[in-house]
Amino acid sequence: MPIIKSAKKAARQAEKRTEHNQQIKKDIKAALKAFRKNPSSETLAKAQSEYDKAVKKDLMKKNTAARRKAKLHAMAKAAEVKLAKKTAKQPATAKKPVAKKTESKAKATKK
Repeated sequence: MPIIKSAKKAARQAEKRTEHNQQIKKDIKAALKAFRKNPSSETLAKAQSEYDKAVKKDLMKKNTAARRKAKLHAMAKAAEVKLAKKTAKQPATAKKPVAKKTESKAKATKK
């Protein structure tokens, strides 16, 4: 049992993190179970999304998630699931106003 105040706080934080991480893992398992029970493009997308969330939260390595997602994709292909076409998003190219040099600044830089 921690005695020091900072150690007590660290123990509380560790409990919260553990609980949160376990919930993410449960969500992954539930999505995977749903996909295996009913292979469809929606359940596939949900399972892949859960893997992406785990990577984002540093709960799983990127390559591990990629490997598992590839396996899901192979399972979907074997089950002859029609995969939804991914539409490319147009990048938001907001042009920033370019500051023009005034004549006085241009002369000052030439000297």
